[in-house]
Amino acid sequence: MNLAQRTRLVARPRRLRASAALRALVRETRINRDGLVQPLFVVEGSDVVQPICSMPGVNRYSVDAVVRECRELDAVGVRAVLLFGIPDAAKKDAYATINDDPSGVVQRAARAIKDALPQLLVIADLCNCEYTDHGHCGILDPTGDVDNDRTLEVLARTAVSYAHAGVDVVAPSDMMDGRVAAIRAALDEDGHTKTAILSYAAKYASAFYGPFREAAASTPAFGDRRTYQMDPGNAREALKEVRLDVEEGADIVMVKPALAYLDVLYRVRELTDLPLAVYHVSGEYAMIKAAAANGWIDEDRIVDETLTAMARAGADIIVTYFAKDYLRRTR
Repeated sequence: MNLAQRTRLVARPRRLRASAALRALVRETRINRDGLVQPLFVVEGSDVVQPICSMPGVNRYSVDAVVRECRELDAVGVRAVLLFGIPDAAKKDAYATINDDPSGVVQRAARAIKDALPQLLVIADLCNCEYTDHGHCGILDPTGDVDNDRTLEVLARTAVSYAHAGVDVVAPSDMMDGRVAAIRAALDEDGHTKTAILSYAAKYASAFYGPFREAAASTPAFGDRRTYQMDPGNAREALKEVRLDVEEGADIVMVKPALAYLDVLYRVRELTDLPLAVYHVSGEYAMIKAAAANGWIDEDRIVDETLTAMARAGADIIVTYFAKDYLRRTR
């Protein structure tokens, strides 16, 4: 038997790569289009569409403008949005007093979106950093450290306020201990048993959040968030955090950021059968945009490859600033 004959007997994986149709036929991982979530920043005022310099293509919107944006998102197939409220600086204080205000910016936005587009799923980020004048995610004790249990009280009240406004899913991102249990108890006691909790279960103290802090005006006035967000070197700790949130009643768990933590995402996927989300954060978005603007990469191919990597690592849900553009381009 000559070499050509022997070669014909060997498996030929390349046969299945010969055309786009064949590659699509045997593709193992596909992006869940229904699982792409678009983050939105909501501010006070009217008819406000305010570009964010470090995140090209992303804006801050007033309530009326965010409804118009949601109509566009719905038209291209976005099924869910994640709201971040940015109140006027003059309204902030040390205790995040306005976070649970029924007339707060998130509450008004949620009501307006659900009135206009009842089919759109509204998720509200639940934290205090945008509402405190010091920029930390909780209420501070006299030493300047975050008081865990006092912060839980604010989170629980705010979750109920969001549910009253029509929010479908509350998403605590503060990384306080026991927050999922406190929020679940408060929601259930107030009759909001159908309001789901998407927990930022493994949220790392990451440098990838830089552009977001500009967008949300939430940079800490002093110190950093390393005493409550996770150390980037820890993976086993992430599994502990996820287990605790699952035991406390989380309906969905999330890993944040995405690309530098795909190994963590994969481990969490093996740990739980709950729906698993990942947040493709602002710094990851900005790096792609900057490299594409310089002509160094093909943006569309990079986005496709990046979202596929997250799905391949186990994500059912991907929160990404690319959701609208990806769905519009691939429909």
